[in-house]
Amino acid sequence: MACATKKCGCKNDLTDEQKKILTTMANQSEPCACKEIAAASGMESKSVSCKLTALKKKGYVESPARCKYAITATGRAAV
Repeated sequence: MACATKKCGCKNDLTDEQKKILTTMANQSEPCACKEIAAASGMESKSVSCKLTALKKKGYVESPARCKYAITATGRAAV
């Protein structure tokens, strides 16, 4: 799902929600699906999906497998 910036409110700076997602991902031992990240962070799946897209573009998150996401070293440094 593409991030529609006007609809979801993604910004160039890390929001509290983006930090929450990165923190959740930093506590995982392997790449996770969007729904797993949403459940672990207590956020809506659609919101997490949008935020993951923005975080991936910034280099904080990578997608090593289809529909799986992992935090990068840059992402770990940000939280």
